[in-house]
Amino acid sequence: MLAGLAGYQRRWLRFDITAGLAVAAVAIPSAVAYPAIAGLPAETGLYASILPLVGYALLGPSRKLIVGPDAATMTVLAAALASLQLHDSAERVGAAAALALLVGLFCLVASKLSLGVVAAFLSRPILIGFISGISISILVGQIGRFTGVRIESDGLLPPILEIIRKAAQIHWLSVGFAAAMLALLAWLAHLRSPIPGPLVVVALAGLASALFDLEGRGMKVIGSLPETLPTLSFPDFSQLPFRELILGAGAIWLVGVSSGLVAARSFGARDRFDVNANRELDGIGAANLLSGLFSGFPVTVTDSRTAINMSAGGRSQLSALVAAATLTILLLYLGGALRLLPTPALGAILAFAALSLIDMQGLRETWRISRMEFVFAFISMWGAISLGVLSGVVIAIAGTLLYVLLNEMRPREAMLGRIPGRSGFYKLHRSKDARPIPGMVLYMIQGSVLFFNADYVRSRIQSIADQAPPGTKWLVLDASAIARIDSTGAVMFRELHGALAEKGLLLSFAELHADPRDILSRAGVLEPRRADMVFEDLEDACRAFEVRTC
Repeated sequence: MLAGLAGYQRRWLRFDITAGLAVAAVAIPSAVAYPAIAGLPAETGLYASILPLVGYALLGPSRKLIVGPDAATMTVLAAALASLQLHDSAERVGAAAALALLVGLFCLVASKLSLGVVAAFLSRPILIGFISGISISILVGQIGRFTGVRIESDGLLPPILEIIRKAAQIHWLSVGFAAAMLALLAWLAHLRSPIPGPLVVVALAGLASALFDLEGRGMKVIGSLPETLPTLSFPDFSQLPFRELILGAGAIWLVGVSSGLVAARSFGARDRFDVNANRELDGIGAANLLSGLFSGFPVTVTDSRTAINMSAGGRSQLSALVAAATLTILLLYLGGALRLLPTPALGAILAFAALSLIDMQGLRETWRISRMEFVFAFISMWGAISLGVLSGVVIAIAGTLLYVLLNEMRPREAMLGRIPGRSGFYKLHRSKDARPIPGMVLYMIQGSVLFFNADYVRSRIQSIADQAPPGTKWLVLDASAIARIDSTGAVMFRELHGALAEKGLLLSFAELHADPRDILSRAGVLEPRRADMVFEDLEDACRAFEVRTC
């Protein structure tokens, strides 16, 4: 409890206050803009930016990470809400709060079961591809805010075709204003402005709206925000379809926590602090629970707010509490000042955020390192764009599983031998001077032997046995790189042991780890009375063979 404030030192206070004010300033634009992605009222973004900070400060382990609305999580939330077939804004707010509660519960349960590793299930290339696909979806979603035209279709091409059909309805002042705000954001980013670009856009757009009566000229504005704090309320789950709710919460959990932990690890590496995935799940879980109980929506660790907190010198979670207090004051006393904020400005903020999420450097690096992983990243991106975000999550998970299976179905292997005059064993295909040991076959498998690759391993060993020189008596399997053997693999080795014995070959194992050894024993592969079945290492196997053949 309050790990982010443990060992607090008085001299940190001025840094935390400054950092908290900076975090609040950065939070304002995204707090009012991000809810639009999921069709939620702007005030829910402020709710989701206040209470989660308190929740993470209570249970979160990090002194410097900041939680809040995240563009990728909001897009998955939008897809989850769409699957629930809601009728009005009040139902959407209630469903978003229910999803936040479920995500929080999933985090806490996963933490108690030490399942933090599951949150890193999506590999980095697949996560890069998926979030890049989400970013393109966000960009397409801003067509309506840029043009002032109500867009009713979803997906990638249908909204574009729809705006072409409705070209006569385009409000060109909105288009020009959005383009100007987007150009301003790009210019400020290029200059590396110390004042966050989205904050400048919110201030200038609101001022322009007031001075030039942009609402009276036909430009849409966000409207009045309730100048009250959210009250404690429990969402009505009975009115929501259970299956869709659980699936939606699971998708939000996987994407939000995966991207959040990736961000946490990157900041941890940069600032040299450790990130414990299970403890982070506690903090993110508490943040989501408080968000759900006070009319918010799912949140996670955010890049922009954490970066501002660290650059402003934040020393502890007190900076997050200062930010929460500042946003509370804004909501209570300055909410009316945001009423005239033009929606094209919000569209520009969201579009710029989406563009920043497209990790071209990461995609290029993946292409350079592994073309196969790039293909999976592209498939993940295509799934999020073409099949919808929730289907894209399924595609990303399936891509991860397929990638793992393809890597494990054909484990690496090597034939081993000796180099005359030198100790140790060497791979025959790599060392030209290495020679097989007469009468023995030394074979190494670099990977687990499980149900999906057991047949392949069996066929390889049988092929090696068939090609062994005449007079070969032992086939020793170097099992030092075999982490796991399941029941299918154990039965395969039992049958293989008998088949090789009929050919006069003894199957032996060297450097078996404890778990594979236990399962082979239980499967009856290792005969208790046979001392020549298992050896501590290959040297022992060779010495035993020499003694036996003398």
